[in-house]
Amino acid sequence: MKLFSQRRDIKPVKNVIQIESMDNDLRNRLWNSLLEYLNNVPDIPPSLTPALLKKIWDEYYKQPIDTAPDSWSKIKNEIRRYFFACQYFEVYDFIEFIANVYPDLSYNQRFMEICNSIFKEELSAFRFVGGKITQITSEEEIAEIEEALKIPISPVQQHIKRSLELLSNKKEPDYRNSIKESISSVESICKLIVNKEATLTDAIETIEKGKKVKIHRFLGRAFKELYSYTNAAEGIRHGLSNEPNLDFEDAKFMLVSCSAFINYLMVKSSKAGIKL
Repeated sequence: MKLFSQRRDIKPVKNVIQIESMDNDLRNRLWNSLLEYLNNVPDIPPSLTPALLKKIWDEYYKQPIDTAPDSWSKIKNEIRRYFFACQYFEVYDFIEFIANVYPDLSYNQRFMEICNSIFKEELSAFRFVGGKITQITSEEEIAEIEEALKIPISPVQQHIKRSLELLSNKKEPDYRNSIKESISSVESICKLIVNKEATLTDAIETIEKGKKVKIHRFLGRAFKELYSYTNAAEGIRHGLSNEPNLDFEDAKFMLVSCSAFINYLMVKSSKAGIKL
């Protein structure tokens, strides 16, 4: 079976970057981390079991305490039943609740760090920040990528699609080449606007000089700087042997920024009467 990154078609971006859903891989791995946490909490069982049980049944489930299971193994079975039956957002609720229950902050912090690693590897749109699960990928960012993917210009669309595929490959994410594809998508549309072969820097300068497609000079400068960044010593565009120190956040930032700029250029070009 082909890996995700090898397929031609791509899922809706909000399913790739899990923002309104949770696939089995993410849910299973969070359960494994939760089970490890509960099985290894110092002094459980037996001494902290009643206190933890009371907090789960009273503060989270909001059920009568006398309906709770009478053993730790039954408690975990009930938690498991709930965990795999509840909505995706309730999984996040429960993980956050548990991470703040035990009085040992260092133990809780370790659990949150493990969860954050899973969130990242499984492309969740959320992270633990300051003890709370916080959305790090917004609906607006997702919308910009999805809009760019719909643009009926083959080279632009293919670069954006490939960038997303490289970013979202769970087994072997390729952040360097994802960034390369993102900036190449902007370079492609700029070359179409000026109707000639050119680097992104040259194409933006040509657009600015022509003044037909009106781009604020600071915005043009920002993307010329981003292009310079991708050509810098880290070797993003040139595949140097020393892998640059890049992460999901770097690649996501470039994909969202380049998608937004492409969508902006499409509108500006249309207003200027340029058919792309």
